[in-house]
Amino acid sequence: MKLKIKKEAILDGLQKVQSIVNPRTTLPILSNILLRAEKDRLWLSATDLEVSVRASVEAEVLKEGGSTLHARRAFSIFRELSGPEITIETDDKDVAVIKSGSSYFKMVGISEDDFPPLPKFSEGNTYTLDQGAFKSMIQKTSYAASTDETRQVLNGALMTFRDDKLTVVATDGRRLALVEQEVEFPSGSEMDLIVPSKTINELIRTLGESGTLKIIATDKQIAFDFGDMLVVSRLIEGTYPNFRQVIPASSDQRVPVERESLLAAVRRAALMTTDQSRSVRLNFLKNKLEIITETPDIGEARETLPIKYSAKDISVAFNPEFLMDPLRTLESDEIFMEITDELSPGVIKSDVPFLYVLMPMRIS
Repeated sequence: MKLKIKKEAILDGLQKVQSIVNPRTTLPILSNILLRAEKDRLWLSATDLEVSVRASVEAEVLKEGGSTLHARRAFSIFRELSGPEITIETDDKDVAVIKSGSSYFKMVGISEDDFPPLPKFSEGNTYTLDQGAFKSMIQKTSYAASTDETRQVLNGALMTFRDDKLTVVATDGRRLALVEQEVEFPSGSEMDLIVPSKTINELIRTLGESGTLKIIATDKQIAFDFGDMLVVSRLIEGTYPNFRQVIPASSDQRVPVERESLLAAVRRAALMTTDQSRSVRLNFLKNKLEIITETPDIGEARETLPIKYSAKDISVAFNPEFLMDPLRTLESDEIFMEITDELSPGVIKSDVPFLYVLMPMRIS
């Protein structure tokens, strides 16, 4: 393999794929990135055997071929090179010579034959979406997924293609985020897919704000094809809990609140919480919302927001981080908080098909 490539191009390609690489893997080949030069493109691939990512960038290919190089070390070398153009040449022993300006490096690689091949999809259900719309959906929900490895089925986001719409849900048992969008797909393509959080985070990092996204899914695997990127992942096996059961059928009060003002107020009040006392109290009073933190041995914080509210006084406590998560990802100026009492779940809604259910904390 021999090629010439712009420094910016190869750094861009490496940044798109190297986050998948696990530096602590026991398999040396998984610390490497596969570089394959074909026609006028350089293809870069990385995998941890659960998630695989492939990207391509433009290059002047002088001799087609492929090899693998240590991901982090190669990225560090390419980043530090002073010249705008880089020449990469590998021999039949997978030793790569890298030249740029006055710089010269020789890296020992591993044969591409040892690199796990990307799964191929000969058949599967196919769905076509807008990249930006799908990225927004997973941004609005993924933070609610569980990180508890003993509850593996919750360690990702549920994607449900049914009733001519895509529903994306994530929950950790204490809160739940849900967003829906109408999607056209062939009859008989209904599926429930649990996509691991690592894959979701990779998509949030690499999806664009516009352009076509093609999703291909089987019972075991899913592929996301967009732009010059391909992300392939195993699906989480198991049955996702019936999330509809935890969504309150109704709430006593629906209160409009300015989103950014609420986010800023909760963020300030949270400064007086500790890991042992992690809650803020929301007092819904006539035409005002009080946000209060009282932490023994630390102190207290008190914020007041004007709201349109004239019903009974209600006091309810929430984990501030859980309360702020949806406020950070929504774009609307105003959100709606649905509340009943201090023991009932709170619900946040917006002017888009979004819903967030948050379990209250006990007020001491």
